[in-house]
Amino acid sequence: MSITGAARRSLRLPALPTRAVIGLAVLVALLLVSAAAPLLAPFGEAEIVSNESFGFPAVVGPLGTDHLGRDLLSRLLYGGRSTLLLALATTAIAFVVGVGAGLGAAMAGGVIDEVVSRFFDALLSFPSIVLALLMIGALGTSMPVLIGTVALVEACRVFRMARALAIDISALDFVAAARARGEGTWWLAAREVLPNALGPLSVEFGLRFTYAILFLSALSFIGLGVQPPTADWGVMVRENAKGLLYGSPAALVPAACITLVTLSVNTIVDAFADRDQDLRVPDMPP
Repeated sequence: MSITGAARRSLRLPALPTRAVIGLAVLVALLLVSAAAPLLAPFGEAEIVSNESFGFPAVVGPLGTDHLGRDLLSRLLYGGRSTLLLALATTAIAFVVGVGAGLGAAMAGGVIDEVVSRFFDALLSFPSIVLALLMIGALGTSMPVLIGTVALVEACRVFRMARALAIDISALDFVAAARARGEGTWWLAAREVLPNALGPLSVEFGLRFTYAILFLSALSFIGLGVQPPTADWGVMVRENAKGLLYGSPAALVPAACITLVTLSVNTIVDAFADRDQDLRVPDMPP
């Protein structure tokens, strides 16, 4: 029988620390504001509102203008929608592929496990940025290619985590008992192994999400990610880097947003990892 369900529900979950609550509030606020960009942005995504490049806040808008005279606040809102939604999509695809392949390889074992593991090991042997450069250079810089490339890079790491968890959990007594009852491999994977791996996998999802944001922003910064005039935080940093010479915050603001999202997600992940550890390690008697 699985160790999830009623047994786990009977456990008292420790309250999240204040820092995690703050991080969650910041992340939710950024997601909501970015999703509502068309409603909240004072100007269009690529609308030029001033003849002055790197105009200061007193000229146009609360954050001024970028290198082309576009409203920086509007670009920031639209850029957040592109960056966060792309990162979420790539992370979700990476988890579907990585977890599915990891569980399947671990539960099947033998030749299948060996072949699938060596395939992902071969992909992991390439540096992430080199693999992305090869794929995007060969297939182009369209959104599907960008999402597929980053998802493949992240899926390799998710696969290793899912496979290791599946191997550990499948060796436990309740899985052996279910196997002795005659349950099939895929039933064991879906009903016994996967539910008990959700805790560590949820933590890994948060980490992969932050890595996806950083990776997508890095690709955009070198010109291989989201293409102008579409707004993206990485694109905004690259486009407005020269504004630092004039004292403009046009490059610093999107960089600060990337940092804020990363810190928020990492804070939440740390809190859930600590809580999961508290549930696994019983209190020692006095």
